[in-house]
Amino acid sequence: MEKLSFKIAWRNLWKNKGFTLINLGGLAVGLASSLILLLYVANEWKFNTQYKDAENIFEVKINNLDYAHKVVSTSDVTPNVLAEAMKAEVPGVKAVSMITWPTPTLLVNGNTSVKVDNRLAQPDILKLLSYNFIKGSAETAFEQPNSIILTKRTAERLFPEGSAFRKSVKFMNFANLTVTGIVDDLPENMDYRFESLVSLNENQGIFPKDPQWNNFAFLTLLSLKPGIKIDDFNNSIEGFLNKHNDKAITGLFIYPLLKSNLYGDFVNGKPVGGKIEQVRIFIGLAVAILLIACINFMNLATARAGKRAKEVGIKKTIGASRVSLIQQFLLEAVLMVLVSFVISIVIIELSLPLFNNLLHTKLTLSTLGTLNWCYVAVVVFITAILSGSYPAFFLSSFDPVSTLKGLVKQDFSSVILRRVLVVVQFTFAVLLITGTVIIYKQLQFIKDRPVGYNSASLVEMPIEGMIFQKYEVLKSRLLQSGAISAMCKTTASISTQNSYTSGLEWDGMLPTGKAVEFNQIITTYDFSNTTGIKMVMGRDFSKDIASDSTAVLLNKSAVKEMNLENPIGKKVLYMGMKRSVIGVFDDIIWADPSKKEMPMVIGWVSSIPSVITMRLNTEKTTNEALAIISKITKEMNPVYPVELKFVDSLYQEKFERERVLSILSNLFGGLSIFISCLGLLGLSAYSAELRTKEIGIRKVLGASHINIVALLSWDFIKMVLIAIGIGLPISYILMSTWLSKFDFHVEISGFMMLCSSAVILTIAYITVSYQAIRAASANPINAIKYE
Repeated sequence: MEKLSFKIAWRNLWKNKGFTLINLGGLAVGLASSLILLLYVANEWKFNTQYKDAENIFEVKINNLDYAHKVVSTSDVTPNVLAEAMKAEVPGVKAVSMITWPTPTLLVNGNTSVKVDNRLAQPDILKLLSYNFIKGSAETAFEQPNSIILTKRTAERLFPEGSAFRKSVKFMNFANLTVTGIVDDLPENMDYRFESLVSLNENQGIFPKDPQWNNFAFLTLLSLKPGIKIDDFNNSIEGFLNKHNDKAITGLFIYPLLKSNLYGDFVNGKPVGGKIEQVRIFIGLAVAILLIACINFMNLATARAGKRAKEVGIKKTIGASRVSLIQQFLLEAVLMVLVSFVISIVIIELSLPLFNNLLHTKLTLSTLGTLNWCYVAVVVFITAILSGSYPAFFLSSFDPVSTLKGLVKQDFSSVILRRVLVVVQFTFAVLLITGTVIIYKQLQFIKDRPVGYNSASLVEMPIEGMIFQKYEVLKSRLLQSGAISAMCKTTASISTQNSYTSGLEWDGMLPTGKAVEFNQIITTYDFSNTTGIKMVMGRDFSKDIASDSTAVLLNKSAVKEMNLENPIGKKVLYMGMKRSVIGVFDDIIWADPSKKEMPMVIGWVSSIPSVITMRLNTEKTTNEALAIISKITKEMNPVYPVELKFVDSLYQEKFERERVLSILSNLFGGLSIFISCLGLLGLSAYSAELRTKEIGIRKVLGASHINIVALLSWDFIKMVLIAIGIGLPISYILMSTWLSKFDFHVEISGFMMLCSSAVILTIAYITVSYQAIRAASANPINAIKYE
């Protein structure tokens, strides 16, 4: 019996190939789209869950306060002595460790050298963060001074012909470290990843100790002893930093590591969201697209059910029971949904490499996890039952005599239901398309904001090895070669916020001034000439004026914050020294391009800078200039690879979150329209088929092609117009809320909304008019004969 039911189901699907193809294709694309989005969401949701006891790992954060003790900002950078002090003085701390950001670092083994992302950390880091050791163990890896842990890939690159364990490597080509552990390569979705990890053991003699309570350049992690409540612990450490540094106006607190990825944005010292907002948008996209696909499937299934009334009548006449008919219709629905699901998996496998390339991820189907696969299975099952329930229960209830006489027609409620579902479907499509347009406009808006410097032909490379001692010689040779037109050195990239300070003092400063935070760049000479920042007052540092080594530059926001009417020549206490203001420059975008610029100070210190910035000579081709720079640099610093990066590309990294959002919204917004229009295509074809005789009669009576097309199209266009009327206000409210999070954002205009509506309406009209034109072009004689 089951075999016969499958045969009947398969034959019925094969008989209506067009309907089957549209239904299968729409649901398969919808399922695939939703699953890909859920893969991305699952990957973000699992951030840091790989660490054992992850719920008991906390990041130490600092609230910077003004004199009224109002939180002005929240940061995760801490002093380099905080971890040791907390371990010794704060009850309830189980383990605590300082750790640095990953820094590109050269490791050398004989003639083999590789550049890796390296971190420095205290030994307790291995009690906090669990890594899977292939060689060695967390208990012994950092017992001895001058130890280094490598990932599996780094070890293979450094020691291609043998094991790296217990071998010696040169750190930055000067310090000998012993490989005391090899760990599995670390996944992308975890913080505190590294390619090499070096111990800051108390007895190590390689890295000079410089304990400073005002050196905010390190991250601190800790875990708590059992029974300690987070709120109680935070209350106990709130003033800990002020006790050791009387100049600091701060509040200390700990924050769960598991929340740092999704809830990492703070306002007034409280978490206000972060990446979770993007994740919620993707969940909404996934749900919306799946709903659109399911509505399509159910609409087409119920619409076609009316064509099978006679089939039901014949089956009941020859003895088929209602139960068997219900089973038959449900089996067909389940079969179609299962085939769609299989096709969706194939689509995912084929599209994941492209998706990963676009988003710079490494997602696989296993990323989804068992629980999420269960959710998907439930959704697939519900879709099959809902789509098959109408024909199963409604048609199986027909009187066989009436059905054979053709007296049974689809009831009014089923037609209304289909129309409501189409309106709901296109309402989701309107939300997705208008959201896509506004997200794109916002991304372009912040991308087009002037950066405040000339990033064209600007390249950077790190100061490493012999370049520290030979910087001036390198600069002279590169200028003489004609490869560059200007060059300077700074503490870090001009493209990215990397340092800030507070505690500056100036004449006329209000009591709250000491708490004002300043972005800071340390440089020497030729900074403005190289970067192209616009000096609006005064000048840059000059080699010919000795006093410039104790001078500073301020940006316009700093001058405004400090209320300096005539800033040139004014004295500012900075880095423990009274310095003269010799220049004011236009604000540059250094942090988030969608946020207001902070005050900035640029100081002169010869020994601190670690990045070289060069402006390429436009009289030479880019490749020619880069080749000359690489050749000269390699001659002077042979051990280190030459790493040149364009500032333009570094600046674009600021838009990664918005770029991902834009790509996904564009891609899946387009897919939502595609799936919706597939449904319209199927419904319009079915409608034209039902009205074949009517169309023939109208044509015989003189109706034109245009009249017929308008007649058949208007019912569907009316539903799309209703969806637009519902979707636009909702979209406006949602996107206005999203835009309000940006200091700089586009305004939602009526033109934007109308353009989105016009696109949706045009695509829908083209879809339904295609079937209408086909019906209107048919021979009316054949139509009248049609039965």
